[in-house]
Formats: sequence, structure tokens, C-alpha cells
Amino acid sequence: MTMLWVLLLVYGPADLFWLVVTCIAILGLYEYYKMTIGIPMGARLVQTIAFTIAPVLVAVFQRPELFMETLFVSLIGFILISLKYHKRFGHILLYLGFSSFGALYIGLCLAHMVLIRYLPQGASWLLVLTAVTAGGDTGAYYIGTNFGRRKLCPEISPGKTVEGAIGGILAGSVLAVAVGMLLLPDFSPLVIFVAALILSLVSIIGDLAESVIKRSAGVKDSGTLLFGHGGVLDRIDGMLITAPVLYYFLDLGIL
Repeated sequence: MTMLWVLLLVYGPADLFWLVVTCIAILGLYEYYKMTIGIPMGARLVQTIAFTIAPVLVAVFQRPELFMETLFVSLIGFILISLKYHKRFGHILLYLGFSSFGALYIGLCLAHMVLIRYLPQGASWLLVLTAVTAGGDTGAYYIGTNFGRRKLCPEISPGKTVEGAIGGILAGSVLAVAVGMLLLPDFSPLVIFVAALILSLVSIIGDLAESVIKRSAGVKDSGTLLFGHGGVLDRIDGMLITAPVLYYFLDLGIL
């Protein structure tokens, strides 16, 4: 999967990337709603996903100021759906909470990934971000397996250790610098390293956020769509939260 992602960023046009991310968002939202409130297949699920995915759809216009209006439209849509399909107040509150969070956690975060791709060096920065998350996952696994002693958040994710987290941060940051030196030679390796350290820390937060959702839902993986590799959300959890951070680093001129 990682290789296909890299090929898409290296050779695929920005519009194709947007289409792929839209498909990823749809699959991720299907997993999310199946885990959280178990919406059955049908018109209600389709309508809910359509409103949740709205920020990703408008990201193609490359105007982040549209996100606020889009999220408001999504909120109105969720209210209308809840009034149409739900009869008990408790169910309405549950639906409104999970759907609104989904619009922020999945819809809005993935929309920033699309915004990055449309930037002049967006594909290169997304490859740096991929290095942060993929390198971090690999480093955390091997260091945690061989040297992990202290649990990071045992109540949320029993397998994660402090040593693994440190190893993941260093591995992801070093790999990001290597990718940055190859694709972004005009940027200082030190600047990329510092940015990668911050993104690695944020990636851990994203990983733990999905672990909270899965722990609350009582499932090990978000889904089975990737045939033995978990679900779509399991593959992108670290990038969900880091993509907006990277975008605003670039947009504000920090990078």
C-alpha cells in the first residue's frame, strides 16, 4: 500500500490524488460509522457519509476558507438526518456527536492533505510526511518489540511503549530528513528535522486517537478492507492529524 501511495505522489496529477483521497475518505468513514454507531448500509449511511466528506470534496477548489461554510452545512445535514431517522433523543445525541466528530477527524483532516498536494511542492512535502508516519511506525514496532519496557498508554493501547515511541520519533525524523534532502534541497535539513520531530509527536496523538475509538468500540482493527492489514483508518491514523499541522506550517511560512 505504501508503494502505491508513493507512486501516486510521484507520478499522479493533483486531481487524481484528490479522487483517491475522496475514495479513502469514503472507505474510512464507512469503517468509522460501523465502529461507532453501527449505521446499517442504506440511504442514511450514504447521506451521512456525503455530509461528513464535504470538506474533502471542496478541497479541490484550493480554498481553505470554504471549510467553515462546509462544516456548517454538514452540521445542518446531520441535524436533518437525525430528525428524519431517529425517534429517541438519546439516539439523536449519539448520532450528532459521532457524525460531527467524524466531519472534523476524517473529513476536515483529509481535506488538508488535498490542499498540500495542490501546493507547488506539495507532492514532495507529502512524501516527507509519509516518511514521518511510515518510518515512525516501523521504528516504533522494532524498538518497542526489542527494547520496550514502559507502557505509553496501557489503558488505551497496551502494546505501545515509551521506548517504541522514542524510536519511532527518531526513525521517522531521520527518514524525513533523507527524503527532504532528496526532494527539497532548498530547505535546511535541520529545519526539516525539527518539523519532522513535531510531526512525529503529533502522529502519535493521531495513532492514540484512533486507538481510543477502537478501544471504545471493542474492536482490534478499524476494518478488514486491506486483507490482513487492518482497515483504512489503521493505515492513515497518523497522517490524519499531522496533515493539517504540516499544511499550516507551509501556509504560515514556517517551512
